[in-house]
Amino acid sequence: MSAIPPSHQRSSIQPPTGLPFDEQQPAAIRLYPLSNYTFGVKETQPEEDPSVKDRLRRLEEHYEQYGMRRTCEGILVCHEHNHPHVLMLQIANAFFKLPGDYLSHDADEISGFKKILTAKLSPPSSSSLSSRDSLESADWNISHNLSTWWRPNFETFMYPYLPPHTTRPKEQKKLYFIQLPETKVLSVPKNMKLLAVPLFELYDNSQRYGPQLSAIPHYLSRFRWEFVDEGGEVVAWTPGGKVDERVRTKVLVNGESDGDGEIKMEVEVKMEG
Repeated sequence: MSAIPPSHQRSSIQPPTGLPFDEQQPAAIRLYPLSNYTFGVKETQPEEDPSVKDRLRRLEEHYEQYGMRRTCEGILVCHEHNHPHVLMLQIANAFFKLPGDYLSHDADEISGFKKILTAKLSPPSSSSLSSRDSLESADWNISHNLSTWWRPNFETFMYPYLPPHTTRPKEQKKLYFIQLPETKVLSVPKNMKLLAVPLFELYDNSQRYGPQLSAIPHYLSRFRWEFVDEGGEVVAWTPGGKVDERVRTKVLVNGESDGDGEIKMEVEVKMEG
């Protein structure tokens, strides 16, 4: 048996401390555990367009009347077993999307986006939540603009740059990082699922998630993370250690399986696989 190379041998001596390698990087962002958040369902929000063809036709009508459409979507991140997870919606067990939508033609970008997030994710006012919880759920910390995508024509293709010779793009989409607080109540429509998808599942997986969502790990690589436990203590940080084998995509809320019309505020956790 060949000898183990010295560089691979275990040692009680710690490796030398290297020079810092964090210049020109944003301050560390704290991620709170998935268990800190409360999830539920609310009334169905049917899609405005039953097909891609209908959506593009409505986009064309919007452009003729108001010009380029503005769309905002949010990247909400928490952690499970000290690995970042992105909260994502799933429609019809196939279509994945981030929370968000297009803005009204006369809406302010940030305040309009907050209203969209409230409509998509905040609990209904008629739920058993207190008014304070409802108010906090409607308050969104919209942080960095992580990427901008362009739709040059009335087609499904979007690009992370404005293609040459395109002077009149039909849609501009911005992906914003949403800083989640320590606790929050989120509700999704019955016709959707809310998933917590780990970064390694998204990375280089455009076949399943498409080019925009599979690029999210690239957008988030600029940040340093601090992973906080349920007690509020920082227990890990970037670069961190080995990813726990229990880290999997989780279904947090499966609204499609709830047909009784009641609001459920407990977490429904399932392993996808």
